[in-house]
Amino acid sequence: MSGRETTGPNRRQILQAATLATASAWAGGPALAQGAGRSAVVFLSRSSNTRMLAGHLARRHDADLFEIRPRAPWPEDYDEMVAWATRWRESDRLLPLDAIPDFSRHDVIFLGFPIWGMSLPAPMRSLLSAVDLSGKTILPFITHGGYGAGSTLNEVRRLAPNAAFAPEFVLQCDQERDNLDAMQGWLDEVKTEIVR
Repeated sequence: MSGRETTGPNRRQILQAATLATASAWAGGPALAQGAGRSAVVFLSRSSNTRMLAGHLARRHDADLFEIRPRAPWPEDYDEMVAWATRWRESDRLLPLDAIPDFSRHDVIFLGFPIWGMSLPAPMRSLLSAVDLSGKTILPFITHGGYGAGSTLNEVRRLAPNAAFAPEFVLQCDQERDNLDAMQGWLDEVKTEIVR
């Protein structure tokens, strides 16, 4: 099923949304934040774009929030980061992660990540290879730099073959800080998947 694409905010709207989201959700917070819900929001974010959406989802659904991070930090420099991501994408090895969440008490998993080099990022591939999501409902939310999700969803489905999938939310990354309304529209569409 094809997801929802959106188009863009102005700079002021981006800064307002980013400031509000960052202040309320990530004021020096830990990598793992526990909520009371049966939903989990698990995400990967290098530039904070996907993090902002994840924080919104976790607050909105009283969900546990898990940030996926590699054990060894990734490069800060963009060009070095691209080379690092390419090496891991082309490798058959799984990237060691800082922590692997336990999803045993969760029924619904919001799975958020950026597209790196037209593919699933290595940390997300490692996570999905390490956990059993059988019987869970996965709601992917994906950010990208202009090329869309590509075949990434096929890889996610391959790595979680016994999970159910709701329609995905796909957003171009230069737009995402001001598109909480677009995400809310998606949540309205998939609410029956969340409230089973």
